Amino acid sequence: MAQQHLGVNLTGASGFAAQQSAGIDEAQKHLLLEIAGLSSMPEGAFNIRANGATAQRQSSEHIRIVGKTDVQGIDIFVAPGTRDETVYIPVVMSQSGLHELVYNDFHIGAGADVTIIAGCGIDNCGHEDSQHDGIHSFFIEKGARVKYVEKHYGCGSGDGGRIMNPQTIVEIGEDGYMEMETVQIKGIDDTHRTTRATLGPNATFVVTERLMTHGKQNAVSEFDVTLAGEGSGTHVVSRAVAREQSSQTFLSRVNGDAPFNGHTECDAIIMDDAKISAIPQIKADCPDASLIHEAAIGKIAGEQIIKLMTLGLTAAEAEEQIIDGFLK
Repeated sequence: MAQQHLGVNLTGASGFAAQQSAGIDEAQKHLLLEIAGLSSMPEGAFNIRANGATAQRQSSEHIRIVGKTDVQGIDIFVAPGTRDETVYIPVVMSQSGLHELVYNDFHIGAGADVTIIAGCGIDNCGHEDSQHDGIHSFFIEKGARVKYVEKHYGCGSGDGGRIMNPQTIVEIGEDGYMEMETVQIKGIDDTHRTTRATLGPNATFVVTERLMTHGKQNAVSEFDVTLAGEGSGTHVVSRAVAREQSSQTFLSRVNGDAPFNGHTECDAIIMDDAKISAIPQIKADCPDASLIHEAAIGKIAGEQIIKLMTLGLTAAEAEEQIIDGFLK
């Protein structure tokens, strides 16, 4: 999950209190706390995007953030050998009817080891749909390591939609490593996540997805990993809960062109009148490949609820505790 790594306030005031002139309103402050764990400006490099524009940006000694000139978005340059630094790049929207497409490119130098906290929050109190589409491209050089955390969250009293369509494109060089944690627990009406990764020799790509939908929400998660280098490996795991009339689709493809190891797994809880489709696919073009795929969809076992009720919980409380534990 996002770190509670809080630092100095760039304006000299407490928390975000003096950030109104920079475009950080009360709704956006709540969103920043939900998606990035931020209650004040962080130390080091960060870029905060609010209602379609940059609200605050700062580079550090080893990490440079530069705005693009041809399209909306930023380039993040992490110097070779950079260690133990965290970059925050959250997006918040509190304007109903706003639609945006943003391109963020991450250039991770050889031997670097960094954490990137992203995520998007939408507070829609109006009648028009609000939509954020983000395309994040990672270029990870030899021996570099990246932990990438992305949380999606929606709220607001309006009946306008909260829509997010994230795309993540990953190229990992020799001996590189990327761990990707993606979380969507509340408030997103429609989303289509697309993740494509290509791995070089001895590179590793690990994905953990946690997803819950309710109401009439729809979520599609699509992962496509190509193990192009000898000794490369991937582990893609999804934990999902679908409630009420919501629907989910999970598609995972692992393709291998060299000796490698791959595993893809989807575990889902289905409730009420929800619908879930899990489609894992593995493909090998090398006799030394080792690939596994798993998928399981089921309801909460009655004995689990009964056991918790004997400890004093109501049926509803027992159900929520089981779901919380499943999604951790």
